Amino acid sequence: MPTARQGSIHLFRFSGIDVFLHWSWFLVAVYEIQDRGHSYSSITWNIVEYLGLFLIVMLHEFGHALACRQVGGRANRIILWPLGGVAYVDPPPRPGATLWSIAAGPLVNVALLPILRAAVIFSRPQELPAAIPNAYDLLTSFFWMNVGLLAFNILPIYPLDGGQILRSLLWFPLGRARSLQVATILGFIGVAGFIGLALWMQSIWFGALAAFMLLNCWGGLKHAQELLRIAKLPRRQEFACPRCKTSPPAGALWRCGNCRQPFDTFATGAVCPWCSARFAKTRCLDCGEQHAFNDWTASTLLAPNA
Repeated sequence: MPTARQGSIHLFRFSGIDVFLHWSWFLVAVYEIQDRGHSYSSITWNIVEYLGLFLIVMLHEFGHALACRQVGGRANRIILWPLGGVAYVDPPPRPGATLWSIAAGPLVNVALLPILRAAVIFSRPQELPAAIPNAYDLLTSFFWMNVGLLAFNILPIYPLDGGQILRSLLWFPLGRARSLQVATILGFIGVAGFIGLALWMQSIWFGALAAFMLLNCWGGLKHAQELLRIAKLPRRQEFACPRCKTSPPAGALWRCGNCRQPFDTFATGAVCPWCSARFAKTRCLDCGEQHAFNDWTASTLLAPNA
């Protein structure tokens, strides 16, 4: 997955969210636009259609980002690339917050369905199909592209939205780690299906999607295994993450960025015992957020004595 600062162009900033366009988008756009040259009377309509596709994608990603911020999470970047879009969302580590952050993307497509359908239906009495057939075909194409994006995204295959929604729902009964483990294992089944579809259709795009999903499923499974391992460790109740309020596990689970040796940062006061390097921030192994070491003092320790 591309990052928003590697080979990307900053397009604009809206509501505190920066939108980037990856350079590879242009290469694929040229190919796709020319490949559909027979669809309209002029290539200009093909360009408008392709731009409209990514406008729908961008609205979908804004749904994720704004919903994440609504529940107290962070979301300040969206990147558009040939396979669609990515909203960099970081919701609070709660199943409800994660569920809303993910579900809001497909809900944008649901909201667009009646709008685009009404545009198509309204254009018929206006004799648009006969007067400007390209414009009518474009409206129809927008409607079906939105339908296709919605159907694709709600497939219950991790890391697609459907797979992440399934994971969020499983989070309630199974917990954070087990739900991620189950979702990624099911995701591997979906990846196998996409690989078979790519071979059968001889489609490079389905192959690229399969590779993208495979990498994310593997990363998700490794993360789930790490969460399960951490969950079994004893906790330092005298400390708590300022964000997720979880006490950190005890053990040499942090690695020094200077000498690369593992150490227990809470046992040494955020100082590496091997090279004496001091770290300004300590990462929470549960939510991934970094905080100053002094901010990790549990609130119960700060309360006045009764």
